[in-house]
Amino acid sequence: MGRTIKIKLNDKQRQELENGYRNSENHIFRVRCQMVLLKAENRKSSEIGQILDFCEQAVNGWLWRYLETGIDGLLTKPGQGRIPILKVSEDATAVRLSIQEHRQRISAAQAELEETLGRKFSSKTLRRFLKNCALDIYESENVPENRKPKRSTGIK
Repeated sequence: MGRTIKIKLNDKQRQELENGYRNSENHIFRVRCQMVLLKAENRKSSEIGQILDFCEQAVNGWLWRYLETGIDGLLTKPGQGRIPILKVSEDATAVRLSIQEHRQRISAAQAELEETLGRKFSSKTLRRFLKNCALDIYESENVPENRKPKRSTGIK
C-alpha cells in the first residue's frame, strides 16, 4: 500500500478550486477541481473515484499533480490529443479552390485534395474542416449580424 495523499487547503486555494469547479467552461477541469475539493474533505481516493467515475490511480495522479503545480496543473497541457490532418493556416486556400471547382461533389474535392496535399483523410474530416472554417468566418467582425446564421438555443 502506498502513501496516503493528504491535502490541506487554505482559503485562497479553496476559493480558486470552487471558482474553477463552478465557473469553468471546461468540463474535465471542473471534475479535477472537484477531485481536489473532495480529497480536502478527507475522503479516500477510491471513494472519490467511485463518485466521479474514475479509477483510483487517475484520481491520485491528478492529486499529485495539484500538489506539485497548483491549480494550473489541473488544466490539460497544450499539445495533448491528435494533431489535426487539415490545418487552417496551411490548407485553407487549397480546400477553398477545390470546393469551388467541385461544389456539388465533396468526394471529388476530397480526392483532389488528397492528391494535392499528399494526405489521406475521410469525407467527415473534410466536412468538419469546412464547418469550422465557416464558423470562424461567421464569427468574424466583418460579417454583418443579419448575415450570420441563427443559433438554436435548444428551447422550444
